[in-house]
Amino acid sequence: MVMPKNKFYVVFHGKKPGIYNNWPECFAQVNGFSGNLHKSNQNDVAFSIANHILSNHSGNNNIVFSPLSLHVVLSIIAAASKGPTRDQILSFLRSKSTDNLNSSVSHLVTIVLADATPAGGPRLSFADGVWVDHSLSLNPSFKQLVNNDYKAVLASVDFQTKAVEVSKEVNSWAEKETNGLIKEVLPAESVDGSTRLIFANAIYFKGAWTEKFDAQMTKDHNFHLLDGSSVKAPFMVSKKKQLISAFDGFKVLGLPYKQGEDKRQFSMYLLLPDATDGLSALVEKVSSERSFLERKLPRQKVEVGDFRIPKFKISFGLETSIVLKELGVVLPFEGGDLTEMVDSSVSQNLYVSSIYHKSFIEVNEEGTEAAAASAVTIKLRSIQFPTKIDFVADHPFLFLIREDLTGTVLYIGQVLNPLAN
Repeated sequence: MVMPKNKFYVVFHGKKPGIYNNWPECFAQVNGFSGNLHKSNQNDVAFSIANHILSNHSGNNNIVFSPLSLHVVLSIIAAASKGPTRDQILSFLRSKSTDNLNSSVSHLVTIVLADATPAGGPRLSFADGVWVDHSLSLNPSFKQLVNNDYKAVLASVDFQTKAVEVSKEVNSWAEKETNGLIKEVLPAESVDGSTRLIFANAIYFKGAWTEKFDAQMTKDHNFHLLDGSSVKAPFMVSKKKQLISAFDGFKVLGLPYKQGEDKRQFSMYLLLPDATDGLSALVEKVSSERSFLERKLPRQKVEVGDFRIPKFKISFGLETSIVLKELGVVLPFEGGDLTEMVDSSVSQNLYVSSIYHKSFIEVNEEGTEAAAASAVTIKLRSIQFPTKIDFVADHPFLFLIREDLTGTVLYIGQVLNPLAN
């Protein structure tokens, strides 16, 4: 007799609580953070995923997603699996063991993603949730792991007769943890009586610029679209010195957020191709050259001439299992190896059914609010800075939010049309 497979939904996305006030004691660990989750590995994987997502969404689609959120979800799946499935995830995340993954996530949750508002920095937090059917019990060691390392909230629910209610509960949790920005991470009918577990995580970020833009100076200018047309969009301007680096074919702008007393420094970076239609080639370059981002970040402020960046707001969602399969992560969706999380013979029939992701970001004069419920190097010739340098983001560009001390990338996205939400 062939037993039917049980559905196993994984939900990841943007977040909120987590107050951990041990930064001074953990600072040494942060400096050693790369030993567990090497920032270049994490970022290389992040940009590989970004390249795949951005290149497969044509048209005028603005996009934002959290590679960090996906990294955490895959780490949980790896911890829940064994054999070839676990090995495939470890290979994709470029990690040697699940112990390394779990340790790195623990550092992320307790250090990098701890709320910085008590120290005067950005409001930032991270939450995990696990919903388990009441017919199953988590394996004690796995339960301890998700409790201690992932700081997950655990809930026993009835998927078999109350699937709709559980789906609403997860969506309400996501909305609460993202300060109301993500209202529905689980689509209608995505949970049914065959679902047995849901993992969800949420990231929430709200930071004020170190130097805010004057709203009275914001004016409408043309933003050039990929189809050759243009739209009038509100642009923020400034005459102050800016963190800009220029290279052959593109420029990079760094906009730091107000820093707290705990040493973390969060920044938004805009990667602007010189050519109006140069974004896809730039994304390909970023994702194909190892440690590209680390080598191109601006290190000093320069005088600016014409400086304009558009205000924008993006809400974006996707089902990421297709993306992961195309990138080579296929075994979690076939089942058979997810045997380390529940203390039952039914674990042999569990498989990952779907991974849903939704993200939101808004950039304006005050700062940024974002939510989301990682060879041979070809170096580019650096251009000598003129007396003043222009940075006019009036055509499609790439952006990301990064914690600079550890190099952790929280969000990646593209703006193709600042008026499109």
